[in-house]
Amino acid sequence: MKAIGIIFAGGQKDSLKELTQSRASSAMPIGSCYRAIDFSLSNMVNSGINKVAVMTQYNSRSLHDHLNSSKWWDFGTKNGGLFVLSPFLSKENSWFRGTADSIYQNLTYLRRSREEYVIITSGDGIYKMDYNKILEGHIAKNADITVVCKDIGGMDVSNFGVISLDEDCRLIEFEEKPLEAFSSIISLGIYVMRRELLIELIETIIPQGRYDFVRDIVIRYRKQKRVYGLMYEGYWAGINSIESYYNINMDFLRKNIRKEMFFEEPFIKTKNKDEPPTKYNTHATVRNALVGSGSIIDGHVEASVLFRNVHIMEQTRVEGSIVLEGSEIGSGCLIQYAIIDKDVKISPNQRIIGTATRPKIIGKNAVI
Repeated sequence: MKAIGIIFAGGQKDSLKELTQSRASSAMPIGSCYRAIDFSLSNMVNSGINKVAVMTQYNSRSLHDHLNSSKWWDFGTKNGGLFVLSPFLSKENSWFRGTADSIYQNLTYLRRSREEYVIITSGDGIYKMDYNKILEGHIAKNADITVVCKDIGGMDVSNFGVISLDEDCRLIEFEEKPLEAFSSIISLGIYVMRRELLIELIETIIPQGRYDFVRDIVIRYRKQKRVYGLMYEGYWAGINSIESYYNINMDFLRKNIRKEMFFEEPFIKTKNKDEPPTKYNTHATVRNALVGSGSIIDGHVEASVLFRNVHIMEQTRVEGSIVLEGSEIGSGCLIQYAIIDKDVKISPNQRIIGTATRPKIIGKNAVI
């Protein structure tokens, strides 16, 4: 494919509360064994994009650990590769002041490339997409910038960038997280443009003290440039709140979503861990659940997503919950509508109960 990729790993999201105190939103665990960024990375390589830069800054340690080898996503080619780009301090550079500034401080990545186009995505979107079709639509419209978008009907749009398009799908308005919705079409955080145009616009806005890609390029230049929206009809979900994170994982329990993500090509790739198979002991009962490898189940698990190396002890019920890697839940507990973060230890006979709209959160490394 004649394009390179850029993935924004995400900044601090207060809406995710303690879940992002020690990780970036793109490092959030998804579907029992994935990280959110696996979906964007897999979409890139499955679309034939073999050169991708990941822009990281906020709480990036766990993300760097996850991305320590490009082989898991098949980026290890002679003319491509996976580039994890973080801010570095020098006389010219500082911390990234925004998404556009992260590109500006790494313009050598663009200048040393020869591909004509750039696919820009966020790292916390959960979806499967063939970027070749997006590029074809971009070229067909003779667009300067293409914004991939989706009509979400009557759903709440207040946490998204909201778009209005004319009859030819040209961008009219674009507002981030509007107080009053003027459209049900949202941006999916996926953009296409020519590499040389991106360099030109970045070099124009940064000296003006403008550092945000969406606000200072897409929105600011929407009347001067040919900016078009391209509608996407497939499954897409973004991690922008506790509720959305919970719902995404619950979506993976739906047969059609699970089939699309796990069993249909092209597959979503992730970093492998050589864990033993899950062990279901004599008294274990499991219904409609995803359970990661290395786990031991002695109790009852229903309508839940469990990650690797989770231990559910006897006479414990886990229902409608997410339990992250390495957590242990003692005997006789009742866990309903909860998100149990990584390496949590819950002693016997505890009750942790939330609701489907407000799941109870237990922070990383907590002992209860």
